[in-house]
Amino acid sequence: MRPEVKRKKEQKRRFRIRNKLKGTSARPRMSVRFTERNIYVQFIDDEKGQTLASASTRHKAQADREKLAANKLAAEQIGKAAAEAAKGAGITEVIFDRSGSRYVKGGKVDVLANAARGEGLKF
Repeated sequence: MRPEVKRKKEQKRRFRIRNKLKGTSARPRMSVRFTERNIYVQFIDDEKGQTLASASTRHKAQADREKLAANKLAAEQIGKAAAEAAKGAGITEVIFDRSGSRYVKGGKVDVLANAARGEGLKF
């Protein structure tokens, strides 16, 4: 499959998911985005259009950030870091937005979600 076709399909999937999910200040949207090299997590209040908290493999506060990549080991660390950032912002319940990534049992998205749940976030 050509890269532009693949990107277009992923974008359509992302838009289809986004139409169904809306974050509020009481229950923000936890947006998870995987690129080829990095993982980004944001907690977004869609009513106000604000990012309340975030975590990624590129944050300076992240330990061993040079060694992290978009894999399961990093997904677990980022899931824990995202949950800690959410707790710091007073967030306990979220709506999970996988941003077009496929949710495969035992995959990167699943590992990240389970790590965040383990730290006390409710989906």
